[in-house]
Amino acid sequence: MLLVKVKTVFDLGFLNLGRVFIYKLAVKFRFNPVQNVKADVAKGDFFLPYPGDPKKLSVNSNWINKHTFFSYMRKNSICIPEWHTNILTNKKITDVDQAWFQISDFNSELGDIKGIWEASRFDWVLVFAQAIANGDDLYRAKLNRWLLNWLENNKPYLGPNWKCGQEASIRVLHLAFAALLLGQTEETTFPLLTLIKAHLKRISPTIMYAIAQDNNHGTSEAAALYVGGSWLAANGDKEGIKWQKQGDKWLENRAKHLIEKDGSFSQYSTTYHRLMLDTYSMVEIWRKSFSLPKFTNSFYSRLKAATYWLYTFTQFDSGDAPNLGANDGARLLPLVHSDYRDFRPSVQLSACLFFHKSAYGVSGNYDIPLQWLDIQKPIDVMQSPVSCDFVDGGYACLIEGEAFAILNYPKFRFRPSQCDVLHVDFWHKGKNILRDGGTYSYNAGQDVIDYYGGVQSHNTIEFDCHDQMPRLSRFLLGGWLKAKNKETLIKNCKSTAFSVGYIDRFGCKHHRKIEIEKNKMTIVDTVSGFKKNAILRWRLLPAEWSFNGTCLSLGSYQLTVSSSVRIKRQELVQGVESRYYYRESVLPVFEVEIEEEGVLTTEVHF
Repeated sequence: MLLVKVKTVFDLGFLNLGRVFIYKLAVKFRFNPVQNVKADVAKGDFFLPYPGDPKKLSVNSNWINKHTFFSYMRKNSICIPEWHTNILTNKKITDVDQAWFQISDFNSELGDIKGIWEASRFDWVLVFAQAIANGDDLYRAKLNRWLLNWLENNKPYLGPNWKCGQEASIRVLHLAFAALLLGQTEETTFPLLTLIKAHLKRISPTIMYAIAQDNNHGTSEAAALYVGGSWLAANGDKEGIKWQKQGDKWLENRAKHLIEKDGSFSQYSTTYHRLMLDTYSMVEIWRKSFSLPKFTNSFYSRLKAATYWLYTFTQFDSGDAPNLGANDGARLLPLVHSDYRDFRPSVQLSACLFFHKSAYGVSGNYDIPLQWLDIQKPIDVMQSPVSCDFVDGGYACLIEGEAFAILNYPKFRFRPSQCDVLHVDFWHKGKNILRDGGTYSYNAGQDVIDYYGGVQSHNTIEFDCHDQMPRLSRFLLGGWLKAKNKETLIKNCKSTAFSVGYIDRFGCKHHRKIEIEKNKMTIVDTVSGFKKNAILRWRLLPAEWSFNGTCLSLGSYQLTVSSSVRIKRQELVQGVESRYYYRESVLPVFEVEIEEEGVLTTEVHF
C-alpha cells in the first residue's frame, strides 16, 4: 500500500500538492491574508424596481410556494429559510459566530454540510428575479428581505456558509444573473455591490487552493472573480479590475488544463461536467453583456468540445444522461422548471453560445433559458450524435438507432472518484436499462462511500471482494488503472463494436468487448488472474423483471449470461441507487459468479 500511496503522489502532481500544503500551513499558522479580511455590507434594498415591461415568460416555480433543495426536496413553506439548519438531518449548527476556517467540513453530529449550504446557494434569488421581471413587484420586497436576513445571520466570514470558496462563488453568479434579468448590472445598488465585494474578498485569497483541486472549484471561483470583478469595475470600483483579471487568467487556464481536447472534463462525472459547462456559459453571457474582450480561440475550442461531449451523453427523449462519477446535486442557473436530471437546457444554452447552433431544433422547455437571457435561438441545428471514442477521457459511446451505450475505460490524467472501470451504461428509447449507482452523500458514513464509490455500484466485474482501486481517503483513490489491449471503435453497416481491458494491482485481468446491433447488445468479458471468484453485476432499470433461472425479461427486453466455465451462482438481488443527492431507492441487480478463469457472455435483446 505504501508503494500505491507514493505512486498516487506522483499522479496528483507535486505542484498541486504544494499548493494544498502551503494553503493549509498558511491557514493553520494564520498568515493567509484571507484570515484578516474584513468587509462591511451596506444596509438597504439590494434590488430596485424592474425598469422594463413585464416579460411574461415561464418562471421556475421552485421556491415560489415551497422551499426546494437539491432540485427535488420540497418543503411547504414560504418563510425565510433557517440558514443554519441542515435540511438533510434537521440538525442545527451552533458555531455560527466562528471564523469559517475554524469550522470542520465533516461533522459527524451535524451530518453532511451540504445540507447547510444548499439554501445559501441562492437558487431562490433567480426565481424571485424571474417573478419580478414578469411584473410581480411583491417578490422584490421578498427578495430584499431574504437577502438582508441572510446577511444578518451570516456576517462576513463567520459561520459555515462562508467556509467554501465555491459556495461563495455560486452566490456571486446567481446574484449577478438576477441583476442581469432585472436590468440592474450597470446601475447597481450600493448594498448589492458591497455584498459582491465581500464575497470576492473571501474568494480571491484562496483561489490557489481551488486551483490545486483540478476540479469545478477552480472554474467556479475563477468565474465569480471575473463576473464580480467586471461588475464592480463597471460601477466605478477600480478594485474590481484586479479580480476581473485574476478570474480571466484562471478561466483560460482551467479551460485549457481541465477540459481535454475531446471535451472530457477532469472530474469524470456527468453532473460535474454540466456544472462546469453552465459556469462557462454564464461567463460568456456576462462577457457579451458587458462587451468585454473575447477569450482565446483555444478557450472556445475546448468549450465547443465540452458541449459536444454532454450533447452526446444526453438522451433527447428524456433529457437524462448516465449517472457517471460523483454527483453532489449541484445545478447552476435554474431558469426553467425541469427535472434535475434533464440536461437539455444546459446543452441547448452552450450549443447556442459556443457552436452558434441549436442542439435541439424543435421547441421545448429547454428553450426557456434562452428566452430569459435574450439569446436568439439559431436556425442551424447540430447534427445528431454518432458513435465515437472520447480517447482523452476514456469513454466509448456506441449508438445504433435508438440504442445507446457507454463503456468507461481508464484514461486517468486526473484523480478518479469511483471504481467504475469498464462500467457499461445502456439506454434504449431514452430509458436507462443498465445503470450506474450514483453517489448519495459525501458524509453519510464509510459504508455509503465504499458502496457508491466501489465496484459493486457499477456494471462491471468485482474480483476477490476487493475494489479496482484502493480508497486512500474520502475523495482519493490510489493505484490508478491503465487501459490494456484497447482496440479501435469499429462502425459498419450492421453494428458498432469496441474493446479494452485492464490489469489491477493484484494481477486480476478484465477485458471487455461490447457490440451493438440493430436489436441486440453483446458484451464479452474475459477474466483471469483472480484467486477466489469474479462477480459480474448488471444493475437494472427498477421494474418487475422476471427471472426463470437463465433469462431475465421485462417486456421486450431480455438479458442472458452464458459462461465458458461453471457458473457458481446467478441470481437477482436487491441493490440501491442514488440519482439525486441524498435520495436513495432500490433496484434489482443481476449477479453472476464464477470461480475459474473464463469468458462470460451477456446478451441483451431489445
